[in-house]
Amino acid sequence: MSRAFVNEDAGATPEPTYDLPDPTSAYYPEAAAWALLQGADQGDSVGAERATGHRWGDPELVPHVQAILERAEAEDNGRLRQLARRFLRAAR
Repeated sequence: MSRAFVNEDAGATPEPTYDLPDPTSAYYPEAAAWALLQGADQGDSVGAERATGHRWGDPELVPHVQAILERAEAEDNGRLRQLARRFLRAAR
């Protein structure tokens, strides 16, 4: 194989990190919702699920993702709106 097609830096990209409050915090579900959307945006849904303990489309997080969707619509943030809608569809 030609070296032109070898990515020598493969795996050098650091894994995304998720800054979450203590799981017993009242803010944890909202932070987990944000982290799942962030992970999906970065192509790291599995890592976000692992970090939060919630799966993509978790019904427990629907109210928080709905609020995020409303914010995304108010701010005309197309990417966040798209991700929030995907999450809500998965929750059904």
